[in-house]
Amino acid sequence: MPKRAKTTPLRGPLGPSAVASKQPTAARARPATVKAPRRPRTPSSTASTTKGGATATDRFLEEQRALLLSEREASLRQAESLRAEAEQLAEEMEPGDTQFDEESGEGATLNVERERDLALSAQARATADEIDVALAKVDRGTYGTCERCGQPIPRARLKAMPSAALCVGCKSGGLSRR
Repeated sequence: MPKRAKTTPLRGPLGPSAVASKQPTAARARPATVKAPRRPRTPSSTASTTKGGATATDRFLEEQRALLLSEREASLRQAESLRAEAEQLAEEMEPGDTQFDEESGEGATLNVERERDLALSAQARATADEIDVALAKVDRGTYGTCERCGQPIPRARLKAMPSAALCVGCKSGGLSRR
């Protein structure tokens, strides 16, 4: 008669209870549950009602709208002021009055100042355009959501930079993820 190998009961994760749990029984069978896909949290999904019936999110959005409008006005004022300065410099520069020799650098200096003013004016107008986009997002209900990943932008970032379109991770290009 051949020798039979001695068996010992299994212990640990593959012990008798693990083997028994793999056998389907009516008591262990669970109905399959289907989870809905997880939606990113937006500022409106974390709203809590305050005394006046307005939510904290509504109040935050109104504060941000006011901040965006004031920043837009300041940017447009700055753009106009810089453009006016550039035009004034252009009027002051008359071709016959400026000496272009080694001793006088006046013509080059005025040109550099004018170009600087025009560049800063264009930058201020671009900021006003970004603010217009952010105001449109407030109206559509998408303000505070990252344009790249769809995750909510932290309120602290929105307070510091109200026209932010990207969360910190997307703005930094993933440099913070290691």
